Amino acid sequence: MPKYVYSGVDMSGKPTSGQISAKNKAEAEQVLKNRKVNVNQLKMDWKNIELSFGEKIKEEDLVIVTRQMATMINAGLSIIKCLEIVASQAPKKKLRQIFEDIKNQIEQGSTFSKALEKHKNVFGTLYINMVAAGEAGGLLDTILDRLSIYMEKSMSLKRKVKSAMMYPSIVLIVAVLVVWGLLVFIIPKFEAMYEGFGGTLPALTQFTIGISNFISSWYGGGVLAVLIITVVVAVSTTYKKSERGRYAIDQMLLKVPKIGDLIKKVSVAKFTRTFGTLLSSGVAILDALDIVARTSGNKVIEKHLLRSKVDIEGGKTVVAPLEKAGVFPPMVTQMISVGEETGALDQMLTKIADFYDDEVDRAVDGLTKMIEPLLMIFVGGAVGFVIIAMYLPIFKLGSVVGG
Repeated sequence: MPKYVYSGVDMSGKPTSGQISAKNKAEAEQVLKNRKVNVNQLKMDWKNIELSFGEKIKEEDLVIVTRQMATMINAGLSIIKCLEIVASQAPKKKLRQIFEDIKNQIEQGSTFSKALEKHKNVFGTLYINMVAAGEAGGLLDTILDRLSIYMEKSMSLKRKVKSAMMYPSIVLIVAVLVVWGLLVFIIPKFEAMYEGFGGTLPALTQFTIGISNFISSWYGGGVLAVLIITVVVAVSTTYKKSERGRYAIDQMLLKVPKIGDLIKKVSVAKFTRTFGTLLSSGVAILDALDIVARTSGNKVIEKHLLRSKVDIEGGKTVVAPLEKAGVFPPMVTQMISVGEETGALDQMLTKIADFYDDEVDRAVDGLTKMIEPLLMIFVGGAVGFVIIAMYLPIFKLGSVVGG
């Protein structure tokens, strides 16, 4: 966002000058007018233009500034002063520009939540709705603190799942590279050696040499491989982006042994944590369900939650449609039922989320232990297949030479 330097006279008649961020000169003039500054000179500060192209704002960045704002508001600072401090200290230029813009909007009469809506792609629906609830209830510092805790828990959950997939992915990539190296560099040497023997090579050896020749060739290893990969990526990406495709893929993943169980546990942890945080922040139950559904990350669960919302609008309890959906384990629906009956649904949801965070840990650990031997078998089998195929003629050397 451009910066403007100004000089003029403040409301008490004293000379004043400084620098502000604004989208354009008209907005800068409006901001200064709201500050009761009579402007004599206003021009763009070309020396301090900040470039933020390509910068990506991560969840960690939002956690830092959210926690800072919660602390400052709790200490009695005004929202404008908090945003001013955050805008000057935020870890990334793009984030500093966003908070400058939010501060300017509030100075022009906007609320904090309305100003955040203009940057919905950064903050998201959950963040904006919780801030709106905090403003309405006069608990903005408490809500921001809950938001930072929620985001930290959410990041922790994502890291657990990513770490579970990291090791198998690396092993699989190494295995593919090893097999590719054997086929491209080693097998051609064996083929050249066997050509001088005469006779007929075993079918397994001929098959392996055929694959090697195809991969090593410019056509097989280059153009066709690139074409196949491009087509597969394009088709799968297009299909995954469609509503029908995303639903079909999410439904299939939920049915995969072990992996489906892990996905379900992650979804339950996320659903209960988000739902509980929204309810405890004062967001209406139907609005909370709508936000939870849209941010679930799984189209199957989203569909069932939106159906539950319709049933609740018709006068049913929260637990009845969730039980009917059959997506959530009985223990979860039973605890939600107890929470509804005791009037402590938000607290019960938080307890479920904590329990399922631990369940995700155990599921990740179990999945990793199961995948490791399977990967070793795959790697050993692939490499062993190539080695046996190439040494088979040597084991039958007498008959090959004699033929």
